[in-house]
Amino acid sequence: METTAELEATISDMVQAGKGILAADESAPTIAKRFAAIDTGSTEANRRAYRSMLFATPGLSEFISGVILFEETLTQQADDGTPLPKVLAKQGIVPGIKVDKGLQALANAPGDKITQGLDGLAGRLQVYKTQGARFAKWREVYPISARNPTALGLEANAEMLARYAAICQVEGFVPIVEPEVLIDGDHTIERSAAVIEAVLHAVFHALHRHQVVLECIVLKPSMVTPGKDLPSKASPEQVAEATIKVFRRSVPAAVPSINFLSGGQTPVEATANLNAMNALYPNVPWELSFSYGRALQEPALQAWQGKAENAAATQQALYQRALLNGAARTGEYTPIMEAETFI
Repeated sequence: METTAELEATISDMVQAGKGILAADESAPTIAKRFAAIDTGSTEANRRAYRSMLFATPGLSEFISGVILFEETLTQQADDGTPLPKVLAKQGIVPGIKVDKGLQALANAPGDKITQGLDGLAGRLQVYKTQGARFAKWREVYPISARNPTALGLEANAEMLARYAAICQVEGFVPIVEPEVLIDGDHTIERSAAVIEAVLHAVFHALHRHQVVLECIVLKPSMVTPGKDLPSKASPEQVAEATIKVFRRSVPAAVPSINFLSGGQTPVEATANLNAMNALYPNVPWELSFSYGRALQEPALQAWQGKAENAAATQQALYQRALLNGAARTGEYTPIMEAETFI
């Protein structure tokens, strides 16, 4: 089957030893917030300049196998006229596309959200393919509170993820399945573990119902951490133990790669937690990797400051963070590496 071969080729290119995925798919409000923090306006020209600079980072493909793009970026060009998806492809990096259309309240489930964007998805994917995209990403969000997520929230969000994934595979796109359990709140790591386990069970039941080929998906979940408002923090070893325990119970071995989201962690925390998982649990059936947005880009944004003359420093900051996460992929990251400079 031609589609199966296409999916297998894309998965092979996306799931590589020592590499992960850069999330550069910030929506218009989110990128505006990131730019505002460095006193830079979120104009189309600035977004193009920033992202084209990141994608042209020398050596980026040593540690990054795929980049998730926002829809606008698919049609933008580098200064020399090269389409930005092609800039990535020339580096040996797979271009992908965020396809969901944002959140709204889930009816009859107070506090829960549901993501929009299934209408016309197949047709949009066909257009995205002509623009160079080979995989897609869809995010569902689960807040933790005394009553959330509700049973309805678990079921409805899982159904959306599965329908999206099935449509993607029919169109020859590898789906990144992203069930994000939010870090907001003062819940314990045990409460986080219970919610994430319930979320993953619901998601994989739905994926099976919709006949999604698990060997040709990437799972992008949250790590099991306590809520960010809880005074006591968890060590990387505690995060690793809690996360792997839940995922062994919930994620079929057929899934090739678990690319964690950073979800409110600092760049250092996200790297240290991923490293602990790979160092302590080297024999799990999946690749344990990363798909970070802010945890990869924050140092680059600080280096850039919206100024073209800071391009080299911006690229160096991104390369450094990618390298450290590449080391975490094999459990070889150490905190002392944060103070070193890698060219």
